[in-house]
Amino acid sequence: MLLSIVLLTWNSRPFIVNCLDALLTQLPKETEIIIIDNGSTDDSIQIIQQQYPQVRLVCNETNQGVGPARNQGLKIAQGQYILILDIDTIVQPNAIPLLLHSMETNPQVGLVGAKLLDINYQLQYTCRNFPTLLGKFGRQLPLSLQNHLLNDEELRNWSHETRRHVGYVIGACQMIRRTAMQEIGYYDDHIFYGPEDVDYCLRMWQAGWQVLYVPEAVILHLEQRMTRKRFWRNRMFWIHLQGLAWYFWKHQYLFRPPQFLELKPSPSH
Repeated sequence: MLLSIVLLTWNSRPFIVNCLDALLTQLPKETEIIIIDNGSTDDSIQIIQQQYPQVRLVCNETNQGVGPARNQGLKIAQGQYILILDIDTIVQPNAIPLLLHSMETNPQVGLVGAKLLDINYQLQYTCRNFPTLLGKFGRQLPLSLQNHLLNDEELRNWSHETRRHVGYVIGACQMIRRTAMQEIGYYDDHIFYGPEDVDYCLRMWQAGWQVLYVPEAVILHLEQRMTRKRFWRNRMFWIHLQGLAWYFWKHQYLFRPPQFLELKPSPSH
């Protein structure tokens, strides 16, 4: 099988139809769609079962977290490439073929990501250098101060119009090469929600694989972040913070991020 697509749902009723309808218009042959439902209490499961019988659906009784649930999908996926997508995405025409082509023409690349735009077609800063503790703190500051702290980390001064090796691309869209996954393993089950996507890309680089940003492939991302409410009242913020603490402890840095990019040649188109 060429491609497996893994999606998570958790009370995702507003997004399911738009996401799956967009996907089904452009899938190559030999593609499977796997949905892991993380204990939804709305009618997400019923919508999938009734309207998308071709989808392989796995239902968890409770929320297992992002990393562990994605791993459920990775373990049953059969594709040569596995596309991790958020359910609040709408894949634009030709995006999946472009991501596949970038993989097939760059055998040293273990993971690629698309350009993500918000609902108003404004760029989201979703390909980045590895985070630092200062950068994570900076995301809580007013926008004017954010730009000062995050220009380098989030590549905010770069046009995002050309292919580029990056530290990581966010987990809303990560296409993974199976041979790379077989070498480095799955997402870190210790991270319930948070930097599991950053950790995975860092492990790619550590194993000698490259991470590539492919802006020709465009995906709309509604970005329903669970940590944007007032943080002191938001349980998911504290879970995210626990994930960050684990990430920085695991990789043994706080302020000086790992560097791999200067050693890599330009990607092929």
